[in-house]
Amino acid sequence: QLQLVESGGALVQPGGSLRLSCVASGFTLDHYSIGWFRQAPGKEREGVSCISSSGASTNYAVAVKGRFTMSRDNTKNTVYLQMNSLKPEDTADYYCARHWDAFSGCALRPEEYRYWGQGTQVTVSS
Repeated sequence: QLQLVESGGALVQPGGSLRLSCVASGFTLDHYSIGWFRQAPGKEREGVSCISSSGASTNYAVAVKGRFTMSRDNTKNTVYLQMNSLKPEDTADYYCARHWDAFSGCALRPEEYRYWGQGTQVTVSS
């Protein structure tokens, strides 16, 4: 059964850091690009970052570039999102997702992703 399970969300103060994890099962992780998305209350889901199947290419939303870093460890079937210098506007539910197509590039458009995790909540507040 294909699954993506996120963890690592928490309440953190502005300026703090978190690392989110996304553990994949039921498919060969290194065949697929993976994306991180977030959705704040009352807002649409937006792309945060993505990483290609090989890990050689990453993309970041302008709002997080320079603060967030995405990586993958295919031996552990896990993708990570390191979030530094967190801001209140980063507060949202964060989701990882698997691209529709194997060996594709990555983009931050939700419609390009087929399978989604259940999300993990990140709250940035003092």
